[in-house]
Amino acid sequence: MTALDIRPVQTPAEPAPYKWRRPALAVILAGSVMELLDATVTNVAGPTMRAELGGGASLIQWLGAAYTLAMTAGLLVGGRLGDIVGRRRMFLIGVAGFTAGSLLCALAFSPETIIAARIVQGLFGAAMIPQGMGMMKEMFPPKELAAAMGLFGPVMGLSAVGGPILAGALTSVDWRLIFLINLPVGVAAALAALRYLPGTRPAGGVRLDLPGALLASAGTVLIVFPLVQGGEHGWPAWSFGMMAASGVVFAGFAAYERRKAARGGDPLVAPSLFRKRAFVSGMATGTIYFAAFAGIFFVVGLYTQLGLEYSPLKAALTGVPSSLGMIAGMGIAQAARRHGRRVLLAGALVMGLGVLGVIAVAAPGVSPWQLAPVLAVTGLGSGLIMSPYFGIVMAAVEPGETGSASGTLTALQQVGGALGLALLGTVYFGTGSVQITLGVAAGMIVATFAVGLLLPKQAMDDVNPVH
Repeated sequence: MTALDIRPVQTPAEPAPYKWRRPALAVILAGSVMELLDATVTNVAGPTMRAELGGGASLIQWLGAAYTLAMTAGLLVGGRLGDIVGRRRMFLIGVAGFTAGSLLCALAFSPETIIAARIVQGLFGAAMIPQGMGMMKEMFPPKELAAAMGLFGPVMGLSAVGGPILAGALTSVDWRLIFLINLPVGVAAALAALRYLPGTRPAGGVRLDLPGALLASAGTVLIVFPLVQGGEHGWPAWSFGMMAASGVVFAGFAAYERRKAARGGDPLVAPSLFRKRAFVSGMATGTIYFAAFAGIFFVVGLYTQLGLEYSPLKAALTGVPSSLGMIAGMGIAQAARRHGRRVLLAGALVMGLGVLGVIAVAAPGVSPWQLAPVLAVTGLGSGLIMSPYFGIVMAAVEPGETGSASGTLTALQQVGGALGLALLGTVYFGTGSVQITLGVAAGMIVATFAVGLLLPKQAMDDVNPVH
């Protein structure tokens, strides 16, 4: 899931004919579905993949973390490259690379090759995803744009429900099928993109801040890598050294971006954002929440397969109530949009109650039916948080900062997910206890509520979570 990218859009080479808008939207949605599904399929297939490919417990964490880290690094430059070389061209590059990465995943024969292939998927997914929103704004007039963007909600919901079930069913046959299924979809999307997506002229005067992107990516890797690998090696000194170095690198990134802005350059992140308490608190809230969100459902997937010995399909079906709850939560949040921050805070309370419920019922021999109610409550709370989050944080942003702010929130969403997989995965494998692990997650949700009290009270009307 990513935030709406609302940086200034390009001027189309020529307006897209109305009859092409619907098939063009279908192409953009297909790309989003491919990325959304592949971001989570290893939560279901991970234990089976590890059993065949070998590797330590950290392999299961890296299947998701490598993809997310690569996506984060790529998102920092993917949208900007669309401005520089054209959005349709970058979308095609992204689809082609993502499809090739899927093939590499299916052909992987060792832990190293599957992790490398997941990195390829993440990088090209980051090239593909940011282009869709810009092209939609080029194709649709304002009155139709809201309806077009509204389709992302149902698509996201269907993917959340159907994705794990599909992954479980395919993994029960052969885990490689979860990646091979992308090949015909990717080829069809590329051919349709050539036919239906509008061509665009590159925006003039836009430059790529590659040093800034490298610094931000390095800082993220320096904190996620030791969290994933440190526990497996007994937390050696280098793991703490890397985490400390991460703070130094991020400080260097902030200083570099300030200097670049002062010289009239085009920084990845507008330094003025960090002088806004509401935006900084929004960054903290989002990072903690998305870490908890990604980590909880990752650990539940591990627990049902490794702890309860469910089959991949049974484990996937066990997670369906949480997906349905999330869809319901997003619907309720939209209906209660006028209540702004209070909806998000209520979501944190509901999600926390759901996690405590999972802790209470988790026991040897627990059935999917016993887990269903508490997982549904957990999903309900997460939907109540996720739906208003981006709009609330963007309410603190000036019009000239919106592009930088939305890109920053998108990247932080990915970073939070990687941190959640690393942190809660490490706790689970280190303790073997789902109760202890989810207890840590409950603490993260409490922190989400506490920091969320600093957020603006109302959302910015024209900004919604999309993906």
